Amino acid sequence: DDDDDIPQLSSHTLAALQEFYLEQQQREGMKTSQGFNQYSIGSIEEDWQLSQFWYSDETASCLAKEAVLAAGKGGRIACVSAPSVYQKLKEQDGEDFSVCILEYDRRFSVYGEEFIFYDYNHPLDLPENLLPHSFDIVIADPPYLSEECLQKTAETIKYLTKGKILLCTGAVMEEQAAKHLDVKMCKFIPKHSRNLANEFRCYVNYASGLD
Repeated sequence: DDDDDIPQLSSHTLAALQEFYLEQQQREGMKTSQGFNQYSIGSIEEDWQLSQFWYSDETASCLAKEAVLAAGKGGRIACVSAPSVYQKLKEQDGEDFSVCILEYDRRFSVYGEEFIFYDYNHPLDLPENLLPHSFDIVIADPPYLSEECLQKTAETIKYLTKGKILLCTGAVMEEQAAKHLDVKMCKFIPKHSRNLANEFRCYVNYASGLD
């Protein structure tokens, strides 16, 4: 029989595969039926290989609100490796501020001119039109819990900000965050849409509403 050489999926694997495709179809259908909002959290799914973990809707809203207040009227906000805060900020139509997203994942280029490709390994490899100290607040979430990653991201933050910094990273990075950015831990505890093993915290260098 010619079919003998064709690998066959087990019934269990086949069922799991069918379930996956069905969920995918339902998700796509939901996006279409709900008048899909490209700025809603989850519109671009997490890529764990890029160390991406989206904030919960509540956390993203809280951080976005804090950023708008800190930036002030007509303020400029930079989101460095913090796309779920960027998405939440973009949901706030009519608010008087501007925002851009610096991100390694080129899927976020769907956001047009506000997207700036960013690789923390080259912290100052930025477009010429991104002037130094031109943002009222920088929100950053370095992708890895390592001092090297934090130190390089800190170079970018210090280049961009006029002064205010809102850093989101692990509680274990408290000492390094103070060393590289002179920021202090807030009482507010950020949550992710999927629970992370590492305790996560926010750090600021100004009087914020996160305490």
